[in-house]
Amino acid sequence: MDKIFITDLLIRGVIGISEREREQPQDILVNIAISTDITLAGKTDNVEDSINYRTVAKKVLAHTESIKRYTVEALAEDIAVLCLAEPKAISVVVKVEKPGAVRFSRSVGVEIERNK
Repeated sequence: MDKIFITDLLIRGVIGISEREREQPQDILVNIAISTDITLAGKTDNVEDSINYRTVAKKVLAHTESIKRYTVEALAEDIAVLCLAEPKAISVVVKVEKPGAVRFSRSVGVEIERNK
């Protein structure tokens, strides 16, 4: 299966359960891999025959900046739903991280896989 991917999309949003985390936007790192068939796009050289990663990134950015989630789990589910709304998407792997959220760790987060 072919994949369209977006790596290390850095977004500022409100996520977390403590008052401090909910006061100001913080860094959220998102990675997405959408499984699809890009055979036709490879032959036609037409983005309409594929999934436009720019369009997906813009949707994920807008959603993450506007929603105020308590958990990375809920945000990952939101992003998976957005990606699977793409007509040519078959499945998606979404990784959502909060860099620096836990002392002595570079990042914490979740990775989920969802299918249509």
